[in-house]
Amino acid sequence: MLRKLPTAWLQLRHQKIRFLVALTGVIFSVVIFFMQLGLLDALYESAVRYPKSIQGDCFLISSRTFSLVELDPLTDRRLSQLLAFPEVEYVAPVYASFAQWKNPDNAQIWRNIFILGFDLRYPTFNFPGVQENLEKLKIPDTVIFDKLSLPDYGSVVAKFQEQGTVSTEVRLASGKIRQVEVVGLFELGTSFGVGGNLITSSVNYMRIMNQSQKGLISIGVIKLKSGIDPKTFASQIRPNLPEDVKIFSREDFLQFEKDYWRKSSPIGFIFSLGVILGLIIGIVIVYQILYTNVSEHLPQYATLKAIGYQHSYLLGMVLQQSIFIAILGYIPGWLLSELLYDLTRKATLLEIGMTLERSLWIFVLTFAMCFISGAIAVRKLKDADPADIF
Repeated sequence: MLRKLPTAWLQLRHQKIRFLVALTGVIFSVVIFFMQLGLLDALYESAVRYPKSIQGDCFLISSRTFSLVELDPLTDRRLSQLLAFPEVEYVAPVYASFAQWKNPDNAQIWRNIFILGFDLRYPTFNFPGVQENLEKLKIPDTVIFDKLSLPDYGSVVAKFQEQGTVSTEVRLASGKIRQVEVVGLFELGTSFGVGGNLITSSVNYMRIMNQSQKGLISIGVIKLKSGIDPKTFASQIRPNLPEDVKIFSREDFLQFEKDYWRKSSPIGFIFSLGVILGLIIGIVIVYQILYTNVSEHLPQYATLKAIGYQHSYLLGMVLQQSIFIAILGYIPGWLLSELLYDLTRKATLLEIGMTLERSLWIFVLTFAMCFISGAIAVRKLKDADPADIF
């Protein structure tokens, strides 16, 4: 008895080619689910990678800012005014904008690069490599380069390790060009909006970016005294702030950026649409297989009815087939997705990887997809009437 296989499995296995087609459709859908949701999570995580490493309890930005890669400047007076609150230990400015980086290997290649500047007196960033290069950033026109930047920026890491420094140029939106020298390396990584990063001192930032108008910053970092709750502090002083600035606790600051990519950017919608399309494709393929299977075996189903099997038994047989297809399609889809995650991670340097939560969620989604297909296909069983067939 233990070696006997369920009738549903025997029926599926009888038409091997058709069974493989059904599994292929499920595998394809599972891979789409994993890639779309994995890339979506990587988008959100990469978007908050650099603000997550800013050392502060609360953050001040312009009310006209909608994304942390498109920061609208605010006056540093707003940041200095917060020193009047006894809960504040210190405040520090952060400068951020894009410029064009000349590939040191090929002078014809220019790529957008994200430049961050900060006051060296305060421990603003905790990226690996920043603290080790603070003294070097005191030298005019020096920067440290993100070693996890895309290869389009040139062999900066290899040249630095060989020579100790790398000289190249940065071009501003105005067309002005500034010579810079890479004096160190740090680790940040790429995102959907940023392919490479530089960090420098606030003084060098204004010099390199030709920012003659002093007093404009991108982000205000607020460090609170020990024991002060950032959320409570932000909510208490928010009514006292002018309308041209917004204040966030760390948690809300990161959520603010994620919400931009989720709600205001079309990228979040595109990835979500991909999941929906994968679901529809999987339902259609599995439904066609199960419907055809039921149609071809209507005489057999009618015979089972004639000898006393209940209609619920026949329904269960078709739904069992959908469960077999879901499980056997999910496993190779999971394995293939793990391989594609690894390839994507190496090609894009995005932190995309398999998680238990996503694996369970997609298993439930795959199960639901196949179950829906089976539930639609069982309507054909109404035609399995012994009186009509025999």
